[in-house]
Amino acid sequence: MSESAAIRVLTVDDHPLFRSGVTALLASQPDMQLVAEAATGREAIRLFRTHRPDVTLMDLQMPEMSGLEATIAIRAEFPDARIIVLTTYAGDVQVLRALRAGARAYLLKTLADTELLATIRSVHSGKKALSPEASYQLAEHATDEALTPAEVEVLRLIAAGNANKQIADRLAVTEDTIKGRVKNILSKLGANDRTHAAIIGVKRGIIDPGE
Repeated sequence: MSESAAIRVLTVDDHPLFRSGVTALLASQPDMQLVAEAATGREAIRLFRTHRPDVTLMDLQMPEMSGLEATIAIRAEFPDARIIVLTTYAGDVQVLRALRAGARAYLLKTLADTELLATIRSVHSGKKALSPEASYQLAEHATDEALTPAEVEVLRLIAAGNANKQIADRLAVTEDTIKGRVKNILSKLGANDRTHAAIIGVKRGIIDPGE
């Protein structure tokens, strides 16, 4: 297959070793061509404008600008951009955010060796794809009551190690108000305690593990 007919791919990840693995994988495929590599979300936007790839592989957790923000920016400028989120996180909230941002597929890095090439071809042909784990997580929590923005903020502060009084002071509300929100958080997440709630929050993508 000629290079002009090959699927042109941009890979975005802040880990050089992972990018090297993707590069080697694509190099073994006659119908694919790696056109550029980016290590940050901002670099991804710049390189997308320059190369206009057919498919973009986008990590979520990156310094400066997340893959989610980069996806939103690219899709705002190029609505037809075909972006595959390639991440270690399978949380249902994270998956939903990526799909709402315009990602065409959500794939776990653990499946990169076996599923990535088929996913690239599928997305290039106009289809959408979800890894089995991502699909399971979406189904598992489809009927769960979502946390309110105020509850998410409290959960974020809990995960950062703040006690109720510290959270109340920071948010300029009473400690009783925070206790009520914590009670709601534990109930909605099915958590045993504050620490368990924070773990669930990170796992599901409700709060960012880097925060």
